[in-house]
This record gives sequence, C-alpha cells and structure tokens, in this order.
Amino acid sequence: MMWFAAFLLGLAALAFAFRFAGQVATGRAPYFRDMTFGVAYGYLLAAAALIWLVWAYVQGRSPDPLVANKFFFLRVAIEGFIFFTIAAWLFRILGRNVGTKQTKRLFRSMPLTAAFGVMIILVYIFVAVFAGVLAPYGQAEIIRGVPANIMPGGNVAMGGNPDFPLGTDQIGRDILSRLIYGAQNTVGIAFATTVIAFLLGGTLGFLAATFGGWLDQVLSRMVDVLMAIPSLIFALLLMTIASVWAPRLGIPQTYFMILIIAVIDSTRVYRLARAVGQNIVVMDYIEAAKLRGEGLGYLMFKEILPNATAPLLAEFGLRFCFVFLTIASLSFLGVGIQPPLADWGTMVRDLGGFVNFAQFAPMTATPPLLAAGAIALLAVAVNFVVDWALHRSSGLKD
Repeated sequence: MMWFAAFLLGLAALAFAFRFAGQVATGRAPYFRDMTFGVAYGYLLAAAALIWLVWAYVQGRSPDPLVANKFFFLRVAIEGFIFFTIAAWLFRILGRNVGTKQTKRLFRSMPLTAAFGVMIILVYIFVAVFAGVLAPYGQAEIIRGVPANIMPGGNVAMGGNPDFPLGTDQIGRDILSRLIYGAQNTVGIAFATTVIAFLLGGTLGFLAATFGGWLDQVLSRMVDVLMAIPSLIFALLLMTIASVWAPRLGIPQTYFMILIIAVIDSTRVYRLARAVGQNIVVMDYIEAAKLRGEGLGYLMFKEILPNATAPLLAEFGLRFCFVFLTIASLSFLGVGIQPPLADWGTMVRDLGGFVNFAQFAPMTATPPLLAAGAIALLAVAVNFVVDWALHRSSGLKD
C-alpha cells in the first residue's frame, strides 16, 4: 500500500510538471493553459497503464515458464483484444464493399464497436446452427476408451491428450464439443425466451395503452407486484418448485424455465410497450383510424407497432442479454438447463476445479474461462449493437 501511495503521489507531481512544461513549450496555448490537473493526471495515468501493459505482455512472452505463467491470461487478453479489433475492422471493410446498397450504406455509418458486435453475433449464430457439424463429438457422448478428467492443453506430461485440446469432463465427454453445443442451447433458448417475453409483454402493453381504464389498471398493478420481487430470486424460487413438478408431469424442466423467465421479463417489456403506446394512441392518425372503423388488431399491428419498432428493437437487444445471463445463472445454480444438454453456465460450475491448476499450467483453466468468456463476449457484442441502434433511432449525428 505504501508503494502504491508513493506511486500515486509521484504521478501527481509529474502531472503538475507535465502541465507546466506544456504551457511553457507552447507559449501558454489554450489547450495547455485551460488543462485542469485532473486531465493532466489522467493522461499520465493512462500512459503509465499502457507502459505496464507492454511490460506485462513482454513478461508473458518470457522463455521462463514461471514468469510467463504469471502473465499468461493477461497476454491472451491483450492478443485477443488486438485480434478482435483487426477482425472487426476487416469485417467492416468487407461489409462496405460486399452486399446490397442498403447494407453497404449501413456499414459505412457503422462504428467499429458495432461492427465487432455484428460480427460476434453472426459467429454465434453460425456456431449454433452448425453445431452438429462443427463439434467432433455429441454433446452427451461419453467417449469409449478415453478416461475422464483429461487435463486441457494437450500436454501429456500434465495428463492431457492432443486429441482433446480442451480435455474431457468428469464423466468422459469432450469439453470442446460441449462448448460448441452450448452456443446452440444457451443462445437458442435465450432467443426463444426473449421472443415469448416480447410477444406477451408487448401485446399486453399495447392493449393497456389502447383501452386504458380498468384493463390498464388491472394489468399495471399485476406487473407492479411481479416487478417488486427481485427477478433472479423469483426465478430461482419458481424453478425450484418446477424441478419437483417437472418429473411428475413428464415435461422437461427446460420448458418450465423458458416460461418462467419469459413471464418475469415480460413485465419489463410491458412497461416499455405501454409507455410508448400511450404516446402513440393520442396521435391524430390513430383517431382517424378509429373514425374509419378500424378494429383493434389493425390499430395495434398496423398503426402502433410500426411507430414503436425502434425502442422495442433496442429493448429486445438489452432484454436478450438479461435473459441470456439469467439462464446462465440458473444453470450455474443447478436449476436451469438440465443434463445431458450442454450449457455454458453448467460448464462453469462443473469445470471450475480446473482453475486450481492454473498456477502450474495456465491452459488447464481455459475450459471454465472459455464458457464464462463466451457468455460475457455475447453480452458485450449485443450491447454494442444496441447502443448503435439507439444512436441511429435517436436521430443524433456524429
């Protein structure tokens, strides 16, 4: 702590010197003259962090295994950041030159973060759709003649096997195959759950906005009751009950999970759809449609819905992230997606023991970290795309 405090104090002195030197060197130019101490301190702090990252990356490339292992994950993170940045930049260039006029125009206005998000989403979709082709083994296949708990990394001296780069789990299933199938199960179920939540919440929200009166009050108070309970705790409670009734009814527990999460998340969609719908139903074209004798279905799906598309699409992206994380959390707690289906949340829980060997061989900790990283990467990608969609729908310009 004393060394850290001394570093911060030394950096503060350098910040004063940096600002003063800039003012002298530029003849008190407006940029340095008006620069606050906090801005100067931030520049030096960023420079110090960058220098430390370069030093740490060099240490991660050290020929000494003991030194390299300490910085293994940081080196991988830096290389991954550089790789994904270059890949997103190339993907945006490809999108600007290949495709229809509309897509080319879209990519020309797309920031690099949004290009990264779109690229990652497309990769996840590809892996989810073609999981059966990409995975070398089945998600529930116990490989005969292969021992369980093969260490990841393929190092025979550490108990690995080159034929199984990510090793096998506690009952002898290929972890790489289960990681690939996890995209199909986790992402696919999350998408289906989000669609159901939007169909339910959006329809009820538009009905409440269109009718108003007692229907609006009844639906809104019901939603208030559901939203007063923390969503994850409520889902955990209901899934615990469902885990008892699912075997008795002969219905897969996953179906209960989809329905429970969809109902809980539909309350948030209801609030947004109702608020947007109330702003639309007072418009003159809605009154004109009512005078023409148009029915309820026409008003909701031909008049209100097209004018509420932008905020609903943005909410769909955010809601998908929350549903995705909720499913992973429930699976981690043991009440989500059930075996033999592969799921990233369950993989993090079951493979967490490999992390204990990270100090000897960092590659052994990759299976649970890859599953957790897959969850985090998709959440970040979707949020990047949602931010860009909100920017476009707001009418703001760079």
